[in-house]
Amino acid sequence: MPTNSEIVQSLYASFDTGDIAGATAVMADDIVWNEAENNHLADGNPYVGPQAVVEGVFVQLGSDFEGFRVEREAFVTEGDTVVMQGRYHFTATATGSAASPQVVHWWTVKEGRITGFQQHIDTLELARALGQLA
Repeated sequence: MPTNSEIVQSLYASFDTGDIAGATAVMADDIVWNEAENNHLADGNPYVGPQAVVEGVFVQLGSDFEGFRVEREAFVTEGDTVVMQGRYHFTATATGSAASPQVVHWWTVKEGRITGFQQHIDTLELARALGQLA
């Protein structure tokens, strides 16, 4: 059985290649997904279930950003918790602004499935890139 860190890393690998089915395959049916407070996607928090994550987050990422990718710099695992520190890289579709805000993802993995996600992001850089601030 893969480790909790390997399960989370497999989600990122699937996301990297646009394999949304692969990304959702490691999610529990009742995953609770939360975007960072003050992130424009937080309006739908919590997203419950893989389909809600796809429709409310992944589809929106595809329309809001070009070239969206997650650079993973470090992982820390303790028990059911996997934490990833890294950066997003993208160009905002609405403004043409490129950005690379810092992010931390806090994952919960139980019995081989991801049951929880909490995003932490530099929301100021995100809002600037999206043209939400002057």
